[in-house]
Amino acid sequence: MKKKIYLCGPIMDEHEGAARDWRRAAAETLDRHFVMLDPMRRNFKDREIDSANEVVEFDLQDIRDADLLLVNYSKPSIGTAMEVFYASHDMGKFVVAFSRFSFKDCSPWMIRYCTKILPGLEDAVKYINTHFVENHKP
Repeated sequence: MKKKIYLCGPIMDEHEGAARDWRRAAAETLDRHFVMLDPMRRNFKDREIDSANEVVEFDLQDIRDADLLLVNYSKPSIGTAMEVFYASHDMGKFVVAFSRFSFKDCSPWMIRYCTKILPGLEDAVKYINTHFVENHKP
């Protein structure tokens, strides 16, 4: 059975293409060995009262179902930070992030609750393949 990866990163106030593009690229390189849990697959609108609780609960359910998280830490995001904290602190999940920020510019909270922060998506995918794919040959 394939392990599941939750694709965590900014959505709210993000240009839709940007929120989808990195997730699509990650899925193209990882879906051979993993099932992708992409929150963008749902058609909820941010800031709608009747869907706010659903958005959060579906995302939390995906995190509970995931074996690990792949996090786009491209900018500060309350939702991303809360998902990382929940996954790492509350659920004990392995959290692999990629970020353009240098160590000194990263939030101490993200440093503490991401298991590994790498400089780019390609690096994060390579790390996941190396450590989570059985019989992977680098």
